[in-house]
Amino acid sequence: MSAAKHDRLENFPVTFFAVMMGLLGLVLSLTAAERAAGLAHSASQFVLGAAIAVFAVLIFFYGLKLARHPRAVLAEWNHPVRIAFFPTVSISLLLLGTALAPVVPGAAFAVWSLGVTAQAILALSVVGNWIGHRPFQPLHLSPAWFIPAVGNVVVPLAGVQFGAVELSWLFFSAGLLFWIVLLTLVMNRLIFHEPLPSRLMPTLVILIAPPAVAFIAWVRLTGEVDAFARILLNSGYVFALIVLTQAPRFFRLPFALSWWALTFPLAALSVASYLFASETGSDAHKVVGFGLTGALVIAVATLVWRTARAIRAREICRPE
Repeated sequence: MSAAKHDRLENFPVTFFAVMMGLLGLVLSLTAAERAAGLAHSASQFVLGAAIAVFAVLIFFYGLKLARHPRAVLAEWNHPVRIAFFPTVSISLLLLGTALAPVVPGAAFAVWSLGVTAQAILALSVVGNWIGHRPFQPLHLSPAWFIPAVGNVVVPLAGVQFGAVELSWLFFSAGLLFWIVLLTLVMNRLIFHEPLPSRLMPTLVILIAPPAVAFIAWVRLTGEVDAFARILLNSGYVFALIVLTQAPRFFRLPFALSWWALTFPLAALSVASYLFASETGSDAHKVVGFGLTGALVIAVATLVWRTARAIRAREICRPE
């Protein structure tokens, strides 16, 4: 391996797995859109196949990095911001299991089970790191810290279908608890401290994801859209409107992998909208779902193009 390739592999970032959350979120959003429109699942299945291929590539290269450059992986783990992105690997497994469940239930359960195990280990490790002896500063805090909590509330999406109801309640409770705690800390940081660095500005969109995913999980667990479910869904809409007020700032920012943080929250809110429409017969929420899926398709297509261009220009796998 040449020196240049060696260096790029060493700097292969764990944040790349945010791409997987976006692609698999697109699969779930397209599946829900096709179901709502009464269409065949051809588009969602095509994207699912592409997502599996991308996931295999990312696992291969990050596995190589772990084997050849363990100190670089340790440095990412010790990084006050990047540590929150490690659960994107387990969340991707959970989302993949959820997406595969209607197609190949047996394989889906195996993937989901692996994701649950990885999520438990990574979430506990990250939280343990946060409250350990390391001093974190307010400037280290960002909406990316929601990622481990989001991973916990993803578990029930397929967990209820697989019969793991009590386990799903366990993860849902943990995710909801840490969402409330982290929401308080993140809002304090956003209001009373320095603005987020430009590379982390897109992570503001992650604010949408916890209540949107929690709504889906709650309905899966309880089987109904009650008052609490409505609070969760409408919290997602409120955060979406808040993020929309910052949209003009986004367009002035340079591209970074953190831009993929836009995709999964859009997907989660779209699926939540379709679910609410299905459970209550609300045509308005179905229209909102279609609008969010359309925006998500445009966002993913744009980000795939921008990411490919950045890879060709060698602007990603390099030291920061």
